[in-house]
Amino acid sequence: MSGHPGKAPKPVPERRHRRYPRYRAEFPVTLTLFCGEGHRRLDAHCRDLSQAGIGVLIAAELTLGEVVSVAFSLPDLPEPWNLRAVLRCRRGYQYGFEFISLSEQHSSKLANYVTGMARLDSDLDPVAPPPRPNPGRSM
Repeated sequence: MSGHPGKAPKPVPERRHRRYPRYRAEFPVTLTLFCGEGHRRLDAHCRDLSQAGIGVLIAAELTLGEVVSVAFSLPDLPEPWNLRAVLRCRRGYQYGFEFISLSEQHSSKLANYVTGMARLDSDLDPVAPPPRPNPGRSM
């Protein structure tokens, strides 16, 4: 019996599963906001990267749903990237953008680039069962 009669157990919040895993990344990013007739440029810093988006640190106030241009160069790859993205989430000054103008070529390059990088969301992976003891081996 429970130590607290009459209280239902709290439900465990369900975690949202991502389409693509996030990887730790560190490089400068420039955002261009489209403000009416003009543009506003912001310097930012990439914190994580996935095949579908980018997480950046920005000292600014942005609105969810805002569409921006994201310009960056991936370390060890010479070509500059300039993609459109929409702001999907925010936690303090950390912003998560989803790429909305990603070509198949860019998507393939991102998939190859993140291979082998350190994952940030490995806690969302299913937990592997512990290895079974080998009956033929003594301990």
